[in-house]
Amino acid sequence: MKYVDEYREQKKAAVLSEKIKELCPPGSHYKIMEICGGHTHVIYKYGIQNYLPGNIELVHGPGCPVCVIPLGRVDDAISISLQDTIFTCFGDMLRVPGNKRSLGDAKAQGADVRIVYSPLDTLQMAKQNTDRQVVFLAIGFETTAPSTAIALKQAKALGISNFSVFCNHVTIIPPLEAILNNDDVEIDAFIGPGHVAAVTGCKIFEQITGVYGTPVVVSGFEPLDVLQSVFMLVRQFRDGVRKVENQYSRVVGYNGNEAALGVMDETMEVRPYFEWRGLGTIEHSGLKINDSYADFDAENRFEIPGIQVKEPRACQCGQVLQGKIKPNECKVFAKACTPEKPIGTCMVSAEGACAAYYNYGRFMDINAKPNPAKAANK
Repeated sequence: MKYVDEYREQKKAAVLSEKIKELCPPGSHYKIMEICGGHTHVIYKYGIQNYLPGNIELVHGPGCPVCVIPLGRVDDAISISLQDTIFTCFGDMLRVPGNKRSLGDAKAQGADVRIVYSPLDTLQMAKQNTDRQVVFLAIGFETTAPSTAIALKQAKALGISNFSVFCNHVTIIPPLEAILNNDDVEIDAFIGPGHVAAVTGCKIFEQITGVYGTPVVVSGFEPLDVLQSVFMLVRQFRDGVRKVENQYSRVVGYNGNEAALGVMDETMEVRPYFEWRGLGTIEHSGLKINDSYADFDAENRFEIPGIQVKEPRACQCGQVLQGKIKPNECKVFAKACTPEKPIGTCMVSAEGACAAYYNYGRFMDINAKPNPAKAANK
């Protein structure tokens, strides 16, 4: 297939649906976690669950980079923004709640907080505002870390001393291991994040299949990509195998993007531990700026609180990110917590599972099954 509309054809979706049903024996139940928030939005935008038999349950994982940022790190970012800086971030981060306020609130109170599309935009601001300290809030998995690394390299090469990065990049494998090591959560397989794998390659997921025996299929982001990935996983169940498969071969390779991995290795290193929203502190799960680029590390340049903050009792984002509950099972979902007034990050982010449920109306009647042809052709 060459064109996007080919990946959204209802007839092909129906064929895949029948093949999946044929592979699911009566009495079986498979709980499959899609790791990436991008997959979650595709699933609920196109009604993918309606193409699956009742014994396949899709749950949502910790692959939304905005959703996993803990309150304490948001407070640290706000603290930096209030120290006479030009503080830049992606649009989603502006509304993520900290302990008492968000970066958007800080902006309203006079902080110079600006939205950027790339860390290179921030670097350009530093060139144009040599009398100000300019800081980029770096978030995301291995997908976005290379762009931060390139900005660091350029800043060093050009000698731009008023540019720094508040680094909150995270890595994909440790949170999956944390979920699989949690006795309260049972996951039979993962739909792997294609964007991350485009950088890392499929090979990193062999750690999951090798140690835990949990199948992984790296998937693209169109409706037929997701359905085919489910088909490939169910076929593994039938055949009694547990391995990594690559559905997204048109983008993802086995070894990944070696140039991107190289620039990350040059500028960053793994933290001993990092705090995740809802998952707690996970060893070797975050990235920090290494000693060679320490002059561009905002954590060295500014005073920050560095305090762990308890999450609001009402918010159950942590349970959603672990696959323990669905968003509409949260007590405050679509009530006290809405996109206009979010309590948790899963309702803020464009990749958040709660936002997907809310925006595509899945909370209105969770038992309703819309017409698959109509859903697929939206």
